[in-house]
Amino acid sequence: MNWILSNIWLILFVLWGLPLTNYRSKFRKIVYQTDSWLINIKPLFLQELKGLFKNIYPENLKYRKMRRFYIFYLIVYFVLFVFYADSKNLFNFNTMGKLEIGSTIPSFSLNDQNGEIFNSDSVIGQKNLVIYFYPKDDSPGCTKEACSFRDQFAVFSDADAMIIGISSQSVESHKAFAEKHRLNYTLLSDPGNKVRKLFGVPTNLFGLIPGRVTYVINKEGKVVFMFNSQIDAEKHVDEALRVLQSL
Repeated sequence: MNWILSNIWLILFVLWGLPLTNYRSKFRKIVYQTDSWLINIKPLFLQELKGLFKNIYPENLKYRKMRRFYIFYLIVYFVLFVFYADSKNLFNFNTMGKLEIGSTIPSFSLNDQNGEIFNSDSVIGQKNLVIYFYPKDDSPGCTKEACSFRDQFAVFSDADAMIIGISSQSVESHKAFAEKHRLNYTLLSDPGNKVRKLFGVPTNLFGLIPGRVTYVINKEGKVVFMFNSQIDAEKHVDEALRVLQSL
């Protein structure tokens, strides 16, 4: 059961993809207006692509129905692949050397949501740290993650841990985000993603989306846990708490 749950996106992706050859064959036969099975092995692609992205037979009801269904099928197929790839970190690319378990975090200074300078060296040795990098203020996933950290603030405090959220938006954006959702912890503005690069936080979807990674750092300044998932935003909080409570 554990294997099934940990590979659910792969299972759904494979099951959904099983009929792909059959559906593509039907679509190609309609597009190329033939009933011959040989069309499936001929290296013809241009007309097929036109038939997919452009309504080339507007009067053909069978073609229009099959085209709509095939487009829907391929979209779901792509979405399932994205979820699977994210669960296995297949789309992650490091911009610099990646921190690992046992690594000492680099020193850094950034402005918080109130415009005050935060220096990481000022808290090393005094607090455990939960540093989470997120893509963007007020996006749906980031809001869920931020509010989940807010709701568990007391539990993190009991574990002698300080929560720090980091993204590239401005101080003003962070302040508005914090006030809107009553965030009770530190948000740091990282223009140019300098600190993100120091940590080696990977990007997702071929570099199009900033990664969502959480680091748990002990009082010696060493990384004891990392969690990387773009989709499971709220799980970052659960995993960080689980590790802190085991220290």
